[in-house]
Amino acid sequence: MGSESYHEPYEHLSGSARDMHRALVSLVEEIEAIDWYAQRAEVTSDAELRAVLLHNRDEEIEHAMMNLEWIRRNEPKFDATIRTYLMTDVPITEIEESDHDEPSGQEASSQRTDSTLRGLGIGSLKGR
Repeated sequence: MGSESYHEPYEHLSGSARDMHRALVSLVEEIEAIDWYAQRAEVTSDAELRAVLLHNRDEEIEHAMMNLEWIRRNEPKFDATIRTYLMTDVPITEIEESDHDEPSGQEASSQRTDSTLRGLGIGSLKGR
């Protein structure tokens, strides 16, 4: 078995479920590496070592984003949620609420199309 973190028997999982598991585990590993390099860079007193560690951290960020993009392309719920929360200027905790506001005119049409891609959020389940 390739990973001890399977919660169901490996042989019962589809190939796509196994690939998603691989991608998710890889994303977690990359994020952990980002944190490790950032911490090491923070405490070293050697400027050259700090530069190397920050370079390594930046490489891990690139790897993490590549994993996240693969996940987005292969899981519709990730795709919809990423489109809702990432690359916005709205305060993060207000994004879901702003999804329920009803704008007018062309903006309303555009936002309704975006909302269709997002699916249900927790706020909609709470009767907001």
